[in-house]
Amino acid sequence: MLQRFLLLWLVLLSLIAFYWPSFGMPFNDPFVATKTHGLLMPVIAAAMFAIGCLLPPEEIKQLQKAWPAVLGGTAIQYSVMPLLAWGVANALRLEPDLLTGVIMVGCVPGAMASNILTLSARGNVSYSISLTTSANLFSPVVVPLVLAGTLGVSQGIAQHFDYVKVCRELVLSVVGPVLLGYFVCRKVRMIELAMVRLGPWIANGTILWVIAVVVGLNRDKLGSATPLLLLALLAINLLGYAAGWIGGLAMRLPVPMRRALTLEVGMQNAGLGTGLILTLFPDHPAAAIPTAAYTFGCMVTGTVLANIWSNILVDSP
Repeated sequence: MLQRFLLLWLVLLSLIAFYWPSFGMPFNDPFVATKTHGLLMPVIAAAMFAIGCLLPPEEIKQLQKAWPAVLGGTAIQYSVMPLLAWGVANALRLEPDLLTGVIMVGCVPGAMASNILTLSARGNVSYSISLTTSANLFSPVVVPLVLAGTLGVSQGIAQHFDYVKVCRELVLSVVGPVLLGYFVCRKVRMIELAMVRLGPWIANGTILWVIAVVVGLNRDKLGSATPLLLLALLAINLLGYAAGWIGGLAMRLPVPMRRALTLEVGMQNAGLGTGLILTLFPDHPAAAIPTAAYTFGCMVTGTVLANIWSNILVDSP
């Protein structure tokens, strides 16, 4: 139910977060409290633990066997998307907060939602999961490098970029939980059985909650999501899809794998980007507006693309 209607739940929870003060609830705002009490990155870590539990051993073997295609796809993602984000943000001369958020969109790894949409799109799910796994494993090294490089030549808010802090956050909230989840669920059968049922709810629920937190923190700033910003995010998203498809053609991948790569490159893990923005730049919550908006937007475009492809049959490799 949650996965099938993820977009609908995204809209509903975001509306609840936006209008929460008008409900007159007798207890504190849970969306603001998530950030205030430092719970955002632990919540993301819980989602990545669930993802690790859901990774079947055969997907890890797929990662080993198809490593040239996996590394090629990961290289496309970590080169094209940061350059697209940097180029679009600077070309449109976005203000520093929004520019930093847009660049963050391009620097994070692919979204786990792409795996779900690849299944709907009749794509190669194993390749999709392998790409997500590879991108997340490389993220503690690659993300700080590309983020520091792109922000270093932009007029963003990161005047003193903390490379070590970004590495630490990615290890603690992404790679560590994924590896821990994988090995725990391989060793403890009871946990594995429980996570088969609960894992998808935890992973997708986290995406929804992170976006809602951003909405709650920026109720008075959401007007900053101007048509210019939305145009920038849409351009990055669509050009990312194009880069994934063209990259798949260049690597001579079969159509199902091309579909997986297209969705993986265009659908960035902006939920993680939102958590990093709020952790690295706590005095600039408006910088999280682009990452939250991108998460919503890429879910819409990705769902539409997957629905189109679901009606076009292809021969699986």
